[in-house]
Amino acid sequence: MQVQEPQVLSEKPVATKLKTGVLIVNLGTPDSPNTPDVRKYLREFLMDGRVIDIPYAFRWMLVNLIIAPFRAPKSAKVYKELWTERGSPLKFYGEDIEKMLQAQLGEDYDVKLAMRYQSPSMDAGLEFFKKSGYKKIIVVPFFPQYASASTGSVYEKTMRIVKEWQIIPEISFVNTFYDHPKFIEYFATAARNYMAKQDYDYFMFSYHGLPQRQITKGDCTGNTCKFGSCCDTIHSMNQHCYRAQCHETTRLLVKELGLKEGTYTTTFQSRLGSDPWVQPYTDVVIKELAAQGKKKILVFSPAFVADCLETTIEIGEEYREMFEEFGGQHWQLVESLNNSPMWVDLLEDLVKKA
Repeated sequence: MQVQEPQVLSEKPVATKLKTGVLIVNLGTPDSPNTPDVRKYLREFLMDGRVIDIPYAFRWMLVNLIIAPFRAPKSAKVYKELWTERGSPLKFYGEDIEKMLQAQLGEDYDVKLAMRYQSPSMDAGLEFFKKSGYKKIIVVPFFPQYASASTGSVYEKTMRIVKEWQIIPEISFVNTFYDHPKFIEYFATAARNYMAKQDYDYFMFSYHGLPQRQITKGDCTGNTCKFGSCCDTIHSMNQHCYRAQCHETTRLLVKELGLKEGTYTTTFQSRLGSDPWVQPYTDVVIKELAAQGKKKILVFSPAFVADCLETTIEIGEEYREMFEEFGGQHWQLVESLNNSPMWVDLLEDLVKKA
């Protein structure tokens, strides 16, 4: 009689550790500084209804028939000045931070870099988390101050992607970090390094501009925003206002650095089109300061976490040339957070509190 071998049951699969996915998102950059890639980037960026908030048909004609065809070749020349052996600074600094933050957060988290426009895409990053069964996803837009055209657009894109998922895990968003102690500490520390080597007679805080209509549309009360003293403090009615948050960042940096009243100002740069944008305009103020006899200016750009076209080229080169042309002697840009360890510490804190 043949004795049957006892059946050996296979071991149960060991459950993988539950992880949190962290999607860090910056604005985006062309895949190359060549005109076709720049044109592609401009079309995707400017066709976003939160960036140019006019009816679709008018936006399509404006972007595809006017801006992209004529602006792309000019922008491509500027991008070529910005490009390095590693490519676009905005992208490779993001890649550095992706690795550094991953190492700092450890195995309980997986960090993925994405761009709101172009690559690496938000679609690919979120799809990775979807297929790998993450218990939670934290989305961290790389914009210190909230604006509908930046942070709001990242939120909308995220929700547009996940609404098609059958199972949607817990998702958290980081909203702002314009007043985070480490954010203020970084710029103050970087500024002190320059102030130790040079006596500056003026300090400028230049933020990316927005059309005034976008600020007004964000005023839920309908009567808080006056483009004046309404931003002198942060309160419940203006806490989500981009302009108010920019002014608060300036106030915190002024306090940290101990700057005297009358030696600094908040300005806004990079306006597009003829509609009124948030004022005062950086280029206009530069001419006024030079006319007043200001000779040495230290300038900050605290709306950006990575040096890019708007910081390195626009502020660092074009505005410097303008200042010198009108009689200025020394113009110094304080660098963005880029791939600094303090930026990683700040992100770690944001993620763990989300």
